[in-house]
Amino acid sequence: MKIIKLLLFLFFISISVNAQVTQKDTIKMGYVLTENDTILNDTILLPEIIIHKEKLDPEGKKQFLILQNRVYKTYPYAKLASERLASLNRGMSNLKTSKEKKKYFKIVEDYLSNEFEAKLKKLSRKQGQILVKLIHRQTGTTTYELVSTLKSGWKAFWSNATARMFDINLKTKYAPYEVNEDFLIETILVRAFESGRLQNQKPATAVDYDALMDSWQSKSDALKK
Repeated sequence: MKIIKLLLFLFFISISVNAQVTQKDTIKMGYVLTENDTILNDTILLPEIIIHKEKLDPEGKKQFLILQNRVYKTYPYAKLASERLASLNRGMSNLKTSKEKKKYFKIVEDYLSNEFEAKLKKLSRKQGQILVKLIHRQTGTTTYELVSTLKSGWKAFWSNATARMFDINLKTKYAPYEVNEDFLIETILVRAFESGRLQNQKPATAVDYDALMDSWQSKSDALKK
C-alpha cells in the first residue's frame, strides 16, 4: 500500500541498526478494549474519567478509551519520527554532494523498510489519522510538508491524494485549542507522561495544558447557557 510506504518514509533518516520502537507492556487492570478497525488490544481501567470537570458517561468513557488506545499505539512512532528528523538534519549537514546524500537515503530506506513496514501495516485508518496529527505535534511540520521538502512537491501531492483514499489527510495539523479530539489527545498524553505510560518528548510547540483546559472549560460552559 502506498500509504504505508509514505509513512515509512518519515523514518528513513537513521542508519543505526539499534533503532527500535519500544512497545509498552500491557497494563492489565480489568477493562478490555475492542475496535472494529483492528486496533491493538490493551487492557485498561480508569475508575472515572473526568473532562471539563465532568465525569464521562459510559459511552463517552468507551470512546475516550478507544482514542487513548490509538494514542498509545501511535505516539512512539511520532516520537521516533521527530528523533530521526533531527538525526537526518545532522547527518545531511555533513554530506557535501547530491550523490552522497542519495546513497545515504538509499541505505536508510532499505534498513527501515525491513524494520518498520510490518508494524506500520498493522495500523488502522483511524490510527493513521492520529499518527499524522502526532507527527505534526512532535516535529512542527505536517506529513505533507515533510514529504514535499525531503522528496518533491509532486510526490507530496500524489502521496496526499493516495492517503485521502484511506481518509488520511497528510496536511492535517495538530490543533488542541480548536479541535476537540486534539484536546482529548493532549489530555491523554499529559496523563500518560505523568503515569510513565509514555515517555515524554517535548513537542515542537509547547502546549500550556492549564490554559488549554481553561479554554475548553469556557467553551463547555458557553454551550450550557
